[in-house]
Amino acid sequence: MPKQIRLGILTPSSNTALEPLTYQIVSSIPNVSVHFSRFPVKAISLSPEGLAQFDRSIIMQAAQLLAHAEVDMIGWSGTAAGWMGFEDDEKLCQAITKATGIPATTSVLALNKALGIFKVKKLGLVTPYLDDVQERIVKNYNAIGMEVTSETERHLRVLKNTDVALIGEDVLETLVGQVVEGGADVVSTFCTNLIAAHKVELWEAKYGVPVLDTVTTVTWDMLRQCGVDTKAIKGWGRIFQEA
Repeated sequence: MPKQIRLGILTPSSNTALEPLTYQIVSSIPNVSVHFSRFPVKAISLSPEGLAQFDRSIIMQAAQLLAHAEVDMIGWSGTAAGWMGFEDDEKLCQAITKATGIPATTSVLALNKALGIFKVKKLGLVTPYLDDVQERIVKNYNAIGMEVTSETERHLRVLKNTDVALIGEDVLETLVGQVVEGGADVVSTFCTNLIAAHKVELWEAKYGVPVLDTVTTVTWDMLRQCGVDTKAIKGWGRIFQEA
């Protein structure tokens, strides 16, 4: 019998998309289970209140609860490092491992690994975020050598996180197509409350480029680090087959 693998996922409290999507992604691997711990997040902005939601001490409390389940890996299924800085996620993972002894990763760190594997130069970003949040994300990706331009980014100016999950698949498909037309080598649907991961394979076939959803990236990286052959996961995008 293969070893039972438990994945622990840190989840924004108002997120209604990532849990069912993550369950579906791993459903074809019988020895993998997924467990979730929430912490308060209601809206995404650069206001002091918006940034304070991602205070490391609050996230650590949720991580400690996952450690009670003796999970094999802890993943932060969220994209706050996009606007707060990638080093925020690196420090969070270090703190989780120091406190619990459990290795950790995040949606954004996993995405950045995948961008390296796919040798991306021009990144397409599709997000629900406000103008200033999107500007910060673009700046941070430009700083690590990813070209993101006005032609390869689209954002929907949504503040309230529960509203993000209401964004239709047809809207997302249009935006993915626009950033590919703008020259993107790879597209990221960059928010774990977007209901997008299940459409990735269709969009890859339609537009001819890899699509890296942030619910998918953290799941992929956790499985990979736990020694799972991700090629067993079919229908969820090229990342599982090629990365």
